[in-house]
Formats: sequence, structure tokens, C-alpha cells
Amino acid sequence: MDYRRLVSKLVPSWKREAEVKKLGYKVHGHPFSTNTRRVLAALLEKGISYEPITVDLKSGEHKREAFLSLNPFGQVPVFEDENVKLFESRAITQYIAYLHSARGTQLLSLESEETLATLTMWMEIEAHQFDPLASRLTWEQVIKPSYGLETDHTVVKESEAGLEKVLNVYEKRLEESRFLACNTFTLVDLHHLPNIQYLLETPTKRLLENRPRVRMWVDEITGREAWKMACDQDMSWFGKQRKDDITGKAFKKPCEQAKSWFGKQRK
Repeated sequence: MDYRRLVSKLVPSWKREAEVKKLGYKVHGHPFSTNTRRVLAALLEKGISYEPITVDLKSGEHKREAFLSLNPFGQVPVFEDENVKLFESRAITQYIAYLHSARGTQLLSLESEETLATLTMWMEIEAHQFDPLASRLTWEQVIKPSYGLETDHTVVKESEAGLEKVLNVYEKRLEESRFLACNTFTLVDLHHLPNIQYLLETPTKRLLENRPRVRMWVDEITGREAWKMACDQDMSWFGKQRKDDITGKAFKKPCEQAKSWFGKQRK
């Protein structure tokens, strides 16, 4: 059965709307934003309903007073849980994972001090080693062209050289563990997903393809149903945003691919 039909049967709109009212969760962001998708993935892994509120990035809505009252740094997403207002996507995902630890996918590894420390270490590695390079490559090869701007190939070359070093560490780690923090999917893996998904649409995907363990890991985490939903506007944003207001073009579903990455047919 197609996963959209499955989710529609499991979570009918009336039930989602009822839970939204009960929990009161709001996500201010944009369905194509990497940081917004990180939060959506955590909510969807937990099977938690929320109200998506589109922030028009193209018009600069995130830099206006109304939004700055939610996040003074003018960045998406912002997560609201009644009186709790959070920004910074990784802080939001941890809040969701801790608050709903008994629900849906267990995104934390809390069996001992050692497993918690390992999880925290790998989240720091993603944020400080992987993300700066991956975000720069996404900006140069995906975002800038969508604005009609020219890619700086010098920046791409330098960033890829740095990313190769990080991925070499990942390759070695994944020889020992199915996922980065442990043998189960956690926030560590989830945090990588937004930039990885965009990089799979660029020449940088070869860096992922050339490392067998990394390739298997990427194929597994991008194939998760919650992630497919996070990338599908009709499922994650409930059809609210019919156009990409970053580019002004008709909506495209980057995760909804007839073929898996590297051109192989996904079974």
C-alpha cells in the first residue's frame, strides 16, 4: 500500500485536528527549509500532530517584527508548545524526543551514561563537523541556483574536500555500528537528513556513493516513512503551501522519487 494512503487511514484529518487542539503544537517555518524539515521529521517519527504555519522567506517575513518577536535571530523554524517557544531545530527535536520518549520511534539512547554521552557526542559532530560543510554545499548547489545566482565552484571544491574527511570518519564508524550513535536510528541520524536529501540531487552525491557503509546508511535513513512524509508537502504541511515561495515555481517533492539515489530502482 502507498504510504500516503496508509497514513491517511491511520491518522484521519479529524483526529489530527483534534490532537493539534489538545497539544497546541505550532511549527512556524517553510516546508523546503532544511531546519524546518529536521523538526518535522522528529514530529512525524513520533506520530505527533501539529499546526504548520508558513513563513514566507522570499518576501523576508522572517526578518519582520512579528516573526522577530518569536525568534530575534530571524530564522526558521520556531516551535510553540503553549507558553514554551523554542527556536534552533536541534533543540526542538530534543525537546520533542524527551517529552514524548514513550511514543513512536525511540530517538534517544538513554540506557546508561555512556550511551547518552555517545549520542550527545555524535549530535555535536553533526552540528559542528558535518553541517557547516553540507549546508554550504546545499547553499551553493541548490539554493543559489533557485534564486538565479551563480554557484561558486571554488567554495564547492573546498567544502567537498572538508566533507570527504568527515565522511571518512563516518565510514569507519559505520563499520562498527548500523547507525552513527548506536545500532538503532536516533536523533543523530535524523539531524543529518535535510542536507543529505538535497546533496543527493547534486554532484556531491558521489562522496556518499563512494563509501559503501555511508551509502548503505544514507539509503536506509532516507528511506524511512517519516522522512518521506517530511519531504512531501501534502503530508507534512497538509497542502497549505501550494507553491515554493522561495523560487516562485510550482511545488516539487524532492523526496518523492520513482528511483532511489544513484539511479537505482527502489523496491
